[in-house]
Parts: sequence; structure tokens; C-alpha cells
Amino acid sequence: MSGRVASAAVFCGRTPGNDPRYESSAAALGKGLAAAGVELVFGGGAHGMMAAVADAALAAGGEVSGFIPEFLVQREGVHPGVRRIVLTGTLHERKRAMYEAADAFVVLPGGLGTLDETVEVITWRQVDLHDKPVVVVNVGGWADPLIGALDAALSQGFAGAGTQDLFTVVPDAAAALDRVTAS
Repeated sequence: MSGRVASAAVFCGRTPGNDPRYESSAAALGKGLAAAGVELVFGGGAHGMMAAVADAALAAGGEVSGFIPEFLVQREGVHPGVRRIVLTGTLHERKRAMYEAADAFVVLPGGLGTLDETVEVITWRQVDLHDKPVVVVNVGGWADPLIGALDAALSQGFAGAGTQDLFTVVPDAAAALDRVTAS
């Protein structure tokens, strides 16, 4: 990808996790994206990591767009402070809309949905559906098992040598911001 990153999709949990560093990383990322003039594209949720990243971006005056399937609105809630909420019919439509709205992808700690989004966006880059930066923020070693699985696919002959070039692993939100804003 060439040119300035104007928007970044952040994949993260709908819960806060069990380590306070997770939410503080989300808040630091949201604040930093706003300060850099990068629009936050996120899952639209009102709780956990999603709320932390959106709250911080909004508090810092940033642009925020939330994407949520209609069936999750009642179950998970929609972030009340986000003015631009895009309702989709399915999770697949949500992912597609988020991918199209973003110039870069940042992965924070999260659960199965976050893992799904991460592997898919890396796979899409592998098959040349996009050439946008993918940055995995390995807060407290959270992503070590994911990185191990990708390394195992490589070492066991299921992934090519360029697989590790499809994404970048960084230790914290500051490094993620450096990577995204340098793109």
C-alpha cells in the first residue's frame, strides 16, 4: 500500500479480558489514532475493548465509525457515542464493510471473533485481495499462540516463506501507531 493511512480497522474483544493492560492498550491506540488524524473503524460495540478504543478516540476528538450486524445490536449493544453506525445483515457483511472502509488493520487482544478477523485479513493479503498493513499488538504475550500457529503452518509446509511478511507483530499501542502512521 502506498499513501497516507486515513482509517484503521481495529479488531479487539467485546470484553475487557483479564489483564488491565488490554484496555489501557486499547485506550492508548484510540487516543493515538485520533491524534494522528486516522479514523477508527471498529465493531461498533458498547463494551470491553471495543468501547475502550472508541471512547478514547472520541474523547480525543477523533472520527469513529462502528460496524455491527443487526442481530448483535440487542445482544451486545451499540456504542452510544458513535455517530456513524453501519448496520449489516451478517458477520460476513460486517467484515467486508470494515475491510473496505480501512486503509490498515490493527489487532488488539480479543476472542474468537478477533482471531477470525485477523486470520481472514492476513489470508486476504496473501491472495492479493489487499496490500494494507496488518499490525498485531502482542500485549503481554496475548498473540503468542496465534503467532505460534502461523509459524507452525510455515514450518510444516502449509504456508509459504512470505507468510511472515504479511503482518507485523509489535509489543504495544505506541509501536502499532508508529507502524500505521508510517505506512
